[in-house]
Amino acid sequence: MMRAPRRSITHLLWSKSPRWSEIRPENGVGGFEKSALVGNSTAKADANSRKVRTGRKFGSGRQAAVVAILVMGLAGCGGPPVLARSTTPVESPSGVAPSQEPTADLAAMKKAAGIADCPKSDPKVAAVPSGLPDVVLPCLGGGREVRLAGLRGKPMMINVWAQWCGPCREEAPYLSEVAKQNNSGLMIVGIDHDDPQPELAIEFAQLSTWKYPQLSDPDVVLRAALQISGPPQTFFVRPDGTIAYRHAGPFDSAEEIRDLAHKHLGVSP
Repeated sequence: MMRAPRRSITHLLWSKSPRWSEIRPENGVGGFEKSALVGNSTAKADANSRKVRTGRKFGSGRQAAVVAILVMGLAGCGGPPVLARSTTPVESPSGVAPSQEPTADLAAMKKAAGIADCPKSDPKVAAVPSGLPDVVLPCLGGGREVRLAGLRGKPMMINVWAQWCGPCREEAPYLSEVAKQNNSGLMIVGIDHDDPQPELAIEFAQLSTWKYPQLSDPDVVLRAALQISGPPQTFFVRPDGTIAYRHAGPFDSAEEIRDLAHKHLGVSP
């Protein structure tokens, strides 16, 4: 399926309190579309038995109808109880070559955006069942790599997003609001997923006023490791590394995020 060439996010008009749902391109033509996800959501990986480095690629996309059928099958086969609800996924740029290594320009963009450094992770602690997968992801824009299974000690909210994702734009201001008011000790981390244009991802994060750390998944290792059919998806993770809850789809309000964090992690950001 052919897609229109991407344009920089700077062609969009922003208000002082940006709400993605209120943004319109200057020429009045929508720049993003919602469509069926094309992706290999059936691949399974034993994420707790080995470390998957970035650079590993999974198969090319399958037809959306097949994905939908298989996802429904997985949901009915006693899969992980953290999967609670779903949403209509959007088109993924699968099949596009991974982005290049971080450059000085990307590092400068990240610094200008005020995005925090990626957190330290334990390289030796064992991965836990029903926990974050044993994969290593690069830091968006450059910086230390992060081993997801080695993130321990704090309750976490991990939001998987992409700059080409329409629903991600809708929930962006709610994530920003929660992050700005968070005094609970909750660690918030973003992961830019399946995105061949890191410069637009950094621009997205800057316009969304996201200051918290951002990882990158250019090689789509999380598709199999966390069974991600498409962004946005958010994981609420206990301090011991186990996943308490998966929220599939965009948040409808900042209050919804706070309620879920309190219910599943016992914190009130």
